[in-house]
Amino acid sequence: MGKKIKKEAEPPPKDVFDPLTIESKKAATVVLMLNSPEEEILAKACEAIYRFALKGEENKATLLELGAVEPLTKLLTHEDKIVRRNATMIFGILASNNDVKKLLRELDVMNSIIAQLAPEEEVVIHEFASLCLANMSAEYTGKVQIFEHGGLEPLIRLLASPDPDVKKNSIECIYNLVQDFQCRATLQELNAVPPILDLLKSEYPIIQLLALKTLGVITNDKEARAMLRDNQGMDHLLKILETKELNDLHIEALSVIANCLEDMDTLVLIQQTGGLKKLLSFAENSTIPDIQKNAAKAITKAAYDPENRKLFHEQEVEKCLVALLGSENDGTKIAASQAISVMCENSGSKEFFNNQGIPQLIQSLRSDSEEVREAAALALANLTTCNTANANAAAEADGIDPLINILSSKRDGAISNAATVLANMAMQEPLRVSIQNHNVMHALISPLHSANTIVQSKAALMVAATACDVEARTELRNSGGLEPLVELLRSKNAEVRRHASWAVMVCANDELMAVELCRLGALDILEEVNLSVSRKNKFSEAAYNKLLNNYLSLKYSLTGYLSSSNIISDGFYDYGQINPGTKLLPLKDLCLQEPSDLRAVLLVNSKSDVSPPPSMEDKSSDIGYGRSISSSSSLRRASKEKTNTGFGSPTEDKSEPTSGRNTALSKSTTKEKGSRKGRGKREEEKVKEEEEVATAPKLAGEGSPDKEWYPPSDPDFCVYVYEVTKSIFPITNIKEQIEALAKYVAEKMGGKVSKEKLHDFSWELHISELKFQLKSNVIPIGLIKKGIFYHRALLFKALADKIGIGCSLVRGEYGRAWNEVKLMNESRKGLIGALPPPEVYIVDLMFHPGGLMKLRSKEADLYRYL
Repeated sequence: MGKKIKKEAEPPPKDVFDPLTIESKKAATVVLMLNSPEEEILAKACEAIYRFALKGEENKATLLELGAVEPLTKLLTHEDKIVRRNATMIFGILASNNDVKKLLRELDVMNSIIAQLAPEEEVVIHEFASLCLANMSAEYTGKVQIFEHGGLEPLIRLLASPDPDVKKNSIECIYNLVQDFQCRATLQELNAVPPILDLLKSEYPIIQLLALKTLGVITNDKEARAMLRDNQGMDHLLKILETKELNDLHIEALSVIANCLEDMDTLVLIQQTGGLKKLLSFAENSTIPDIQKNAAKAITKAAYDPENRKLFHEQEVEKCLVALLGSENDGTKIAASQAISVMCENSGSKEFFNNQGIPQLIQSLRSDSEEVREAAALALANLTTCNTANANAAAEADGIDPLINILSSKRDGAISNAATVLANMAMQEPLRVSIQNHNVMHALISPLHSANTIVQSKAALMVAATACDVEARTELRNSGGLEPLVELLRSKNAEVRRHASWAVMVCANDELMAVELCRLGALDILEEVNLSVSRKNKFSEAAYNKLLNNYLSLKYSLTGYLSSSNIISDGFYDYGQINPGTKLLPLKDLCLQEPSDLRAVLLVNSKSDVSPPPSMEDKSSDIGYGRSISSSSSLRRASKEKTNTGFGSPTEDKSEPTSGRNTALSKSTTKEKGSRKGRGKREEEKVKEEEEVATAPKLAGEGSPDKEWYPPSDPDFCVYVYEVTKSIFPITNIKEQIEALAKYVAEKMGGKVSKEKLHDFSWELHISELKFQLKSNVIPIGLIKKGIFYHRALLFKALADKIGIGCSLVRGEYGRAWNEVKLMNESRKGLIGALPPPEVYIVDLMFHPGGLMKLRSKEADLYRYL
């Protein structure tokens, strides 16, 4: 046999590439391989990139820089299942990088990713596709794309997947999506609540937690709460609360229950099944602060409904809340206080907290936490509103001092709540006095300057509640509280304007405050506000009228009218008519001005000279104007004499006749009482008095600032008041009183003047002489002995008010003024049935003193206008 020859292998075809095994250590090289047409290379390249991306964020950024994302997106739709699976796994990891997410949104690959959720795909693909969507849904734009491309429905279907990772990723993505209300609505249409509830039975806490968080969001909608109730969701939630091993889920479970309790049907259901008592007991006995806090929040949310409050009250929820107030955790205290503030809308609950709860809330006012103090003040504000018993309980628990301290808080809510409580307490006089004793007016200055409209409103309301007496108003003025209060009248906020107007109305209850408020511009602001239909209110109108009615000098100058209820008091002065917007100077400034050719200012003052120190007793009359008066000594002595014999001793009858009191101001001479005899002695006394006056300290306004300024005294007017009180006041017939007073006034003002001789009645010269003698434009009304219409009308009104005769004072034109009185028709007296209104008469003080003329009669018109 011949030797066997070995057969040679056939060479490969020339057009076929020989297999090549490459080991690459560069990511860039592998990225290039993603463009290969070979499925095996693509699969292995994807697998390598997946392992590389898993190693950290830097590697993900590197892959992005190498341009791996775009070729990978094309592989999501590859025919080969392994390539498609590996590409999906890569995107599940890469999508956690923000820059990758941004690029994926731009490449519009959402359809391709959502397609991987199809039922026929492998579980691994489901896992990483849902992971990618979960990462993408963390941003708003990603949520929108997932929703618009129909990603919600397959995600809900995957909640029933047997793989826990798929469940976790799907519920996480759904949780992110339902933050948007459109997704929540669609979720309900897809009946997603049952599969989400099933996740509560999972053995994985993260899945349970995400399910609870999702339920916590969707149950903000009424329809979702109904679906949860219909699917026995409350039973699942209560079971979680009852299971101690699941205490890490209790907080989120309580959040869902809180939403469900807002639904009346759910609350009734949980009450009927005994779940409400379990819930309250759980909250009260838990040692975990966050659980207690969320339980209190659940009660708060549900208690906004009146029917829910009623059910809570029947279950004695108040006891639970009072117990929570005793917690050492600030968050729990805040939540309990907020729950109390809502629950006390129920009258039964408000009554319960009178005995329990208020002391604990007062204690919370002393907390170091601003938030705790604010919440406690809110609860007290609601508890004390329209409830005097609770206001008293707050005061008895020593709540006034901490409440006033809160007025200087940095939190606007705390300030407004504290101011509300104090205003509620101030409705009772004993408590108001106690509040005033704590220097509350000074504490209100800062809130009045606040930029927060709620704080401004509450501070103004508190001023209205506490500034009810002279001392409190004086303290407010001295503390500088009037300026910011007046500024609040300009507020664009309706409630601030209303409360500020109310406060101004209260503060304007005495003349001194009314004058000061007008000086600060309150009257002008209120006038402007009342001209606006949209800005005015009842309080602004009342405040305007109160300012004028307590500053009659300004009212008469502005309006030219004083009603019978406007009682002229000491210090009233008639400056004459002024135009709206014109400032009326204070009496002190007018007294200190030099005499001029302006109309004389008429002063009403029945107060005698203020008693000076003993060494000043003999010269008090010389310094009544704030300056020394260099008029004749007879004027000073006459004034002094009348003060001593008239108003100063009203019980003694004067032997001097009435007509003898006019001599000091006329240029005729009369006999003077006392030891003053002879011209020489009089001149000697004059020099001595002038020297004493020159050395005497002047009153405030010109000399020492420590001396208080007083208006000029008017001894003659004091005598008038004494005489009419003694002789006219006892008259029982009102008409006879009016007639007698009219004759008396006419007699003191120069007597009867006929119409024909009216132009010869030289009253102007008399007034000029008084200005010169007094060195001032201000003339006390009692010094005028020749008076025209407006002098007589003012004197009649001033004296009538002293003895209780109701009359008005009306200013006319050309120096005219008159008094109007109301009298019953004598012919109708004694008749049975409704009496007609009284008729208005004008009192004649010039032509026929004591005569009464019917208003609008020809005779009355002649008196007023001709």
